[in-house]
Amino acid sequence: MPLKSKQPRIAPLEPPFDAGTAEVLDRLGPPIALFRVWARRPELARGVSDWGRYYFSRQSALTVRQRELVIDRTTALCGAHYEWGVHVATFAEKAGLQDEQIRSLAVGSPADECWDAGDRAILGAVDELHATYDLTDGTWADLVEAAGDDGALDLLLVCGWYHAISFTVRALRLPPEPGTPRPDSP
Repeated sequence: MPLKSKQPRIAPLEPPFDAGTAEVLDRLGPPIALFRVWARRPELARGVSDWGRYYFSRQSALTVRQRELVIDRTTALCGAHYEWGVHVATFAEKAGLQDEQIRSLAVGSPADECWDAGDRAILGAVDELHATYDLTDGTWADLVEAAGDDGALDLLLVCGWYHAISFTVRALRLPPEPGTPRPDSP
């Protein structure tokens, strides 16, 4: 799904940053364009930061690999090239993703040969949530087998969160960060 406009609809803040903006950006992470847009609204940015710290900390029941499968597949399905590229560039190696798996996340299927049963269960749940906003009993059982009850709950929340992120980066028309891949050319 190509974006119609090449210019961001809300310009990310540019340095030099005032003290309040710098504090918010420190909480969010590297000053990528999305974070610099959120920093325009410090309370929003702090809320996003606090939510992210919880779900992406050691408290998450998902492994780094499972979390990245959810995020990369969700953002690819949503056509959120900006976010997909940021995550693949930052986390693919940490998650142990191979080139064939990265391509599959972008344009393939959970049935692709590069996935084991646990990865297929995670990806199948993401695809089904994206398509139907629900999970069948069989998909739920496979997901719980792969990630446990707590991991299944975290998957639902992370998948939903990254739909929101995908809506945001697409509607804002954020261009890819320098050096990040696109789902159509990993």
